[in-house]
Amino acid sequence: MTTAIIGVGNVGGALARHLVRGGEQVVLAAREEANAAALAGELGSLASAASVPEAIEAADVVVLAVWFDALKQLIADYAGLLDGKIVADPSNPLGVNADGATFRTLPEGQSQGSLVAAMLPAGAHYVKAFGTLDAGSLASSANRAPRRAVLFYATDDDRAAAAIERLITVAGFDPVRAGGLSEAGRIEMPGGDLHLATLGRLLDADEARAAAAAA
Repeated sequence: MTTAIIGVGNVGGALARHLVRGGEQVVLAAREEANAAALAGELGSLASAASVPEAIEAADVVVLAVWFDALKQLIADYAGLLDGKIVADPSNPLGVNADGATFRTLPEGQSQGSLVAAMLPAGAHYVKAFGTLDAGSLASSANRAPRRAVLFYATDDDRAAAAIERLITVAGFDPVRAGGLSEAGRIEMPGGDLHLATLGRLLDADEARAAAAAA
């Protein structure tokens, strides 16, 4: 399996490092192509850099590790290439104002996952994943001992679920399904009850399953 990571900032970069460390092949792409090339060079033979369309074409799973506005443009530009792909979306309905303060960009009760899924071509296999921890925790918490930390995911698609469970495991975490797309808001921030920002701590698999069932 080859995973394309579009966006090599804090989230995309951490995920690329974890996947390569776990033996996974990754193709990196970014608006600034030099940034993708630099990270690929750092990660070695399992990583390569490509243009966005080349990365999508080469991949089984495409992780759109970019802010929502950029994500919308990516889907608009490359919808044909995303058709048939497993698309993983770590984005959150979070904005930053001129003073540096964060705010929710969507009305309460509406998930960003539902919006992204609706933009994708009908043949794409959508999963909300890799966004339930802040970037620092994602980078530092892989392969935690004695029990791994959990990454929640949400999807209605069994093919996407199987692929993302494998990738989460390879990345050094335990996967726990929060539910279908209707539950995507639970793993988004701000406000999602299964996001680290609300939980306040990392969960292991038993704790995560209990939390997911407690809604």
